[in-house]
Amino acid sequence: MSLYDLARDGDAEGLREMLLESDSPAVRKRACELLGEIADTDDADTVESLVSVAVTDDVEAVRAAAVDGLDQIGTEAVEQLLSEITGQKIEEGADWAVAKRFAKALNSDIPELRMAAASALGKLGDESAVSSLTNALSDNNSKVRVRVCLALGMIGHASAVPALIDRLSDPSGRVREEAAVALSTIGTDQALAALTDMMDSNNDSIRRVAANALGEAGTADVVEPLANALTDPNTAVRSAAVYSILELLSNVPTQKSHQIRDRIVAELQDADEATVQPIVEILEESSQKRQRRNAAWFLGRIVEDPDRKTIEVLVEALESDDMQTSQFAATSLAEIGGEKVETELIDLVKSDAAADARAQGVFVLGKIGGERSSDVVSNLTDDDSKQVRKRAFSAVSKLKGRQ
Repeated sequence: MSLYDLARDGDAEGLREMLLESDSPAVRKRACELLGEIADTDDADTVESLVSVAVTDDVEAVRAAAVDGLDQIGTEAVEQLLSEITGQKIEEGADWAVAKRFAKALNSDIPELRMAAASALGKLGDESAVSSLTNALSDNNSKVRVRVCLALGMIGHASAVPALIDRLSDPSGRVREEAAVALSTIGTDQALAALTDMMDSNNDSIRRVAANALGEAGTADVVEPLANALTDPNTAVRSAAVYSILELLSNVPTQKSHQIRDRIVAELQDADEATVQPIVEILEESSQKRQRRNAAWFLGRIVEDPDRKTIEVLVEALESDDMQTSQFAATSLAEIGGEKVETELIDLVKSDAAADARAQGVFVLGKIGGERSSDVVSNLTDDDSKQVRKRAFSAVSKLKGRQ
């Protein structure tokens, strides 16, 4: 049985056997990852197996995967690793006391333990650990520095900003990326200013890192630099800016969403093809509902003369399983209007597509349609679908009112 099959069946025992008996580092590494996904803190056998591998395996990547697995299972599992390596039992206590023990482990000679300690400190979220973590940003192991950046981002304390800014020039690209994301998450003026300055770099990779990170900021202050990046000469930077704009809307607190939406629409008004294409691709290909919803909404606000591909993707989105994506697509099609949209929607409502999608199409035709739509929609008042019939009667009334 494959690792995938074992994980799908929740067979932790089978995965443990593969982990402890396989001669293949790749198999052991993947087994660690899957055990982290399916196990919980009550699964003592799995925790014990991962602790053993984290300490004894002769391959660094496998040891690191075991630490990751313990980290996914929870803080208690990481505490067991700490206890195993230090030989000291970890007693229960307040978060600050646990944080103090993990902070001490950041000085361990064992990189995997330092990684685990950093991850655990981030999850505990205790601000007393910030000083120890910022000191650990100079660790000689880049994987440890990555974990420390992640932890500081999770804690989100402003005192970490200067040390994180220093990591923006780290020799490891991954460390630079995680430091940038942590700064964006913390979101102080100093942190965002450092990321905005990165957008002026001559290095494509640095601008891309900054564009990616700014999407985590949750403030309208980053809209302008992201909008400016949409004309960047580098394709990867432009794409990162588009994703960040949509991510910004996905993560922003509800009370700020209207402010940021208005700011973005103002910045992206009459966007060119280089801006629109990545948004169309997100709507067509993304598996994240919030991204697709925002992409569907934006296309109707920033596209004045869409190409056929944009219209087709919006029409296809009417068939989305996610009701909000479908509704936003309908709203955008109504905003765009025109003969090209009308033609695509007439084809949809006359097809054997799902009733929900056809009903949305009829709704939009009622808003934008002309004489062609009137004849088609009138015929749909006898449709087999009650939902389509209801929309058709309403659309007929609107269409007649405009004639």
